[in-house]
Amino acid sequence: MRQFLHQHATAWRDALRRLGASPLNTILSLIVIGTALALPSAGWVVLDNLRGLTDGASGVQQISIFMVAEAGKKDVAEIESRLRETKAVNWRFVSREEALKRLQASEGMAEIIASLPRNPLPDAFIVEPADTRAETLEAMAKSFSAWPKVAHVQLDSAWVRRFNAFLRIGKLSLTLLASLFAGALVAVTFNTIRLQILAQSAEIEVAKLIGATNTFIRRPFLYFGALQGALGGLFAALLVGSGAYLLAEPLAELISLYGQDFSPHGLSAVGVAALTAVGVTLGWLGAILSVAIHLRRFD
Repeated sequence: MRQFLHQHATAWRDALRRLGASPLNTILSLIVIGTALALPSAGWVVLDNLRGLTDGASGVQQISIFMVAEAGKKDVAEIESRLRETKAVNWRFVSREEALKRLQASEGMAEIIASLPRNPLPDAFIVEPADTRAETLEAMAKSFSAWPKVAHVQLDSAWVRRFNAFLRIGKLSLTLLASLFAGALVAVTFNTIRLQILAQSAEIEVAKLIGATNTFIRRPFLYFGALQGALGGLFAALLVGSGAYLLAEPLAELISLYGQDFSPHGLSAVGVAALTAVGVTLGWLGAILSVAIHLRRFD
């Protein structure tokens, strides 16, 4: 067991030595790997923020029920009774007087409202269903439209469906982009290991002559690929985190101008770990392929 651990420790030290032996090549490789991993990762962060923005947007999960202009207190009471029977919703009543006051408080509307001969706004109910799936909201809106003294039911779900379709296309595009970059990273590690094998061909031949096994010779190259991938993943996480930090404040300010309370976020700790694991996996895979192909000439 001690010999086994010693062999692996020696392989790790050899991998670190190779990284430090050519710092310029190492830095350039990390920039390439980090950039390739950062681009799709940044896209996933953007999509996740957009999904969170739509989830918290006002009106997305609400149905507005507008009464007819001549509706009286008895009609309003009947709608309230029906909503109480619909236990899967929360609701609140907005009287025409309250709606008029809110409209008067809007910039530039006070003079316009003052010139009107009467209040043109109807009584309304704002309904917030517990089930916010698009098909459920549409079924509820259709049911509300059939109630007596209901003039109009407003449900802004069409743009939500379009936006969700956009998110699905974005996910698919990012998946394809990530697959292309993954292949490129495997190729980068493959070529780096190939150059190292060619540069150390004399050492490998001598090691084979004195009885070194293929596993012993292969191990430092595999650890090098994994270590280079891990550092590239950490560098990618640093790039994504730096971009999210720089853009968080201006984006939050822009979103607040539209009346939304939403704070953009970057990569979580789990995301950083996942990105590092992806780098390790791709680096290890590229090293395995390169070693399997280029060490055959020494057998």
